[in-house]
Amino acid sequence: MSILEFAGFLPFLLVIGMAAIQLGLVGYGANQAGSAARAAARAESLTPGTAAAAATASTSAWLQPSLGGCGGDATITCTVTVHVDAIIPLFDGWDLHRTATMPNDKYDDGS
Repeated sequence: MSILEFAGFLPFLLVIGMAAIQLGLVGYGANQAGSAARAAARAESLTPGTAAAAATASTSAWLQPSLGGCGGDATITCTVTVHVDAIIPLFDGWDLHRTATMPNDKYDDGS
């Protein structure tokens, strides 16, 4: 009799387990997006035009990082977006955006 109870409860356990794994993947993606945004902002502040390469190099390739843009004068602000695929078939996945700002080492305010 207990095997029938377990068989009936097993789908719920599997969904809860998959949801926990999915939550971990989203957390990892958010962390990677933040790291990529910081790396892109720092690289752009040191050498203009290197933000995209820095963002890509500092992120796991399966997250498909994309640089949303960098800009600023005294500070450089970069936005990076990563995509976390869904492992639960009911969802499409998530795009996570993170922004970082770094001081521009090459900025001259004229004083």
